[in-house]
Amino acid sequence: MTDEHTGLGWRIARSINTVRGARVLLDADLATLYGVTTGRLNEQVKRNLVRFPSDFAFVLTLDEAEILKSQFAISSSAHGGRRKLPWAFTEQGVAMLSSVLHSARAVQVNIEIMRAFVRLRQLLSTHADLARKLEELEQKYDGQFRVVFDAIRQLMAPPADPAPKRIGFGTG
Repeated sequence: MTDEHTGLGWRIARSINTVRGARVLLDADLATLYGVTTGRLNEQVKRNLVRFPSDFAFVLTLDEAEILKSQFAISSSAHGGRRKLPWAFTEQGVAMLSSVLHSARAVQVNIEIMRAFVRLRQLLSTHADLARKLEELEQKYDGQFRVVFDAIRQLMAPPADPAPKRIGFGTG
């Protein structure tokens, strides 16, 4: 695998978000990867809506968009940013995009996206296996190594999402 592919895979992996319990890529991230504008990508999706059922792609709610905006510093429409709610594409939706975006780049990007999703599934599977093995060891060794097991669990736990800090003055 070339450095270009490795770099692209890393960019893709960093762009995957979890929304409504599904791993998704947002339209703006996909547009950047495909080398098209977000408007062009969404235009093709709207022209081919029958190919994108709700488990393939969906428009974020205002609340979901606000949460992502606060997490990733997406600019607001007041500062030249988005004026419409973003689309989110599941792995199947991304695969379907290659049938509506006709370019060699779209095909190559989709291959890398599919690889990123596979790597993510493998990583999550490994994490689940590790948790199961840790549980078996803890059962076997009773409380002898409780401190060690607790420390390992803390390392395995996903980081807690701190509440976004509010900016501005309070009203009361």
